[in-house]
Amino acid sequence: MLDRLAPLFSRFEELNALLSSPTVLGDSQRLQKLSKEQAKLAPLAQLYQELHQVSEDLAGNQAIANDPAEDPEMREMAKGEIPSLKKRLEALQQEAQLALLPKDPDDDKNIILEIRAGTGGEEAALFTANLFRMYQRFAEKKGWKIEVLDINETDLGGFKEIVASIEGNNIYAKMKFESGTHRVQRVPATETQGRVHTSACTVAVLPEAQEVEVDINPVDLKIDTYRSSGAGGQHVNTTDSAIRITHLPSGVVVQCQEERSQIKNRAKAMKYLAAKLYEIQAETSRNEEAALRKSMVGSGDRSERIRTYNYPQGRVTDHRIGLTLYRLEEIMSNGDLGEIIDALAADHQAKLLQQEAKA
Repeated sequence: MLDRLAPLFSRFEELNALLSSPTVLGDSQRLQKLSKEQAKLAPLAQLYQELHQVSEDLAGNQAIANDPAEDPEMREMAKGEIPSLKKRLEALQQEAQLALLPKDPDDDKNIILEIRAGTGGEEAALFTANLFRMYQRFAEKKGWKIEVLDINETDLGGFKEIVASIEGNNIYAKMKFESGTHRVQRVPATETQGRVHTSACTVAVLPEAQEVEVDINPVDLKIDTYRSSGAGGQHVNTTDSAIRITHLPSGVVVQCQEERSQIKNRAKAMKYLAAKLYEIQAETSRNEEAALRKSMVGSGDRSERIRTYNYPQGRVTDHRIGLTLYRLEEIMSNGDLGEIIDALAADHQAKLLQQEAKA
């Protein structure tokens, strides 16, 4: 493990020297780039130093314990410290193994969140609204900024679909496991017989593309303006401020109507389009992830699901890892998703470790 960390530690020390040189300090762009690289390597450098120190301490104690010429009291003392040093070394090696796992290059990006009603009619639309509010609460707890880009409301207050951007730190790393079909089991407000219905909606989490990652030719765009509309007269404008953009080569269509300004709606729609096109690029360029990303959402059918929210039993079950929590109210109303998301991330790490062990 030290051999794998050593080159990274050397690079960290090299960066420290570069960041104090007048040449780099006078170049703000290079300074920013190198500072970002240094920040990413800092935890690994610290891990290397601690691992190196514990390895040396263990080797030193073993040498003393096995040397008959040493003072008997020193040998006993050295022997007594060996078990704790071995335990610490094993823990550090496991930590290093996790730290060296391949990182998803999108993990630190902002996201575009899409939620769409699937099977279940009005009840599916109401659940779509519930899910969005759950993610909204979770984002607030994390200090993230969430902004609605497009929304299609129903007369009963549900959403046929809603699209939002979320900005903050390390968002895609936390939210990427939310993609898929979410199923709800409950008695709908419109049900007169008290029967439990099963409905579903789909969630897609798209990493937001940087300008340098997606090249959009203005010639390839068809841009339409129209008047914003919403259920019950909400979000209605008297001018054609809503924007719909069609990317002709791919057929991707995005729209934004949440702002009264056509310019603001256009800027948000372009950001949404870039994220959609980046997702297509990711599918074609990363073969290993293509199958995962294509199956990310599913059809929205009740039989396809990554998670079930059962209201009569007050439980939430994530079927991918077999995790069931009887805290549905806290999860839905307060956005207490941390336990589920952390468990999914841990499972993902375990699978990566298995793949590395087989390689």
